[in-house]
Amino acid sequence: MTGNVQDLRPRGADSEKITINLGYVDLGRIDLLVQEGFYSNRSDLIRTAIRAQLDRHGEAVEKSVARHQLDLGLRSYSRADLEAVQAAGEQLHIQVLGLAIIARDVPPDLARATIASLHVLGSLQASPEVRAALSDRLR
Repeated sequence: MTGNVQDLRPRGADSEKITINLGYVDLGRIDLLVQEGFYSNRSDLIRTAIRAQLDRHGEAVEKSVARHQLDLGLRSYSRADLEAVQAAGEQLHIQVLGLAIIARDVPPDLARATIASLHVLGSLQASPEVRAALSDRLR
């Protein structure tokens, strides 16, 4: 029976876990709103509040993204992508607002040879070895 089960979408990290510190009164107020049914849980309220602030500052974010020439969203770099860059004798200056992924099969020496700088506002997914190889190029 379990052989017939298929994932409708691949499982992957579509979010990043963060930790925040709140005062007891703020936490109590959040718990009260959850208890009263305004939100399903603490995380739901916090996500909603963060999205409201991001929407409030949406125009400023858009202008900043354009000014800094950031790729918005998800940007993935495969081994083949980086090998093509290397074959062309070029180097990348990666600037991403969102999620940057360097494939697991990218060796550290290839990453170092092809990535001149890496600026990620959000999250970077790369092997520990690639992160170490690029540590002096991360902003």
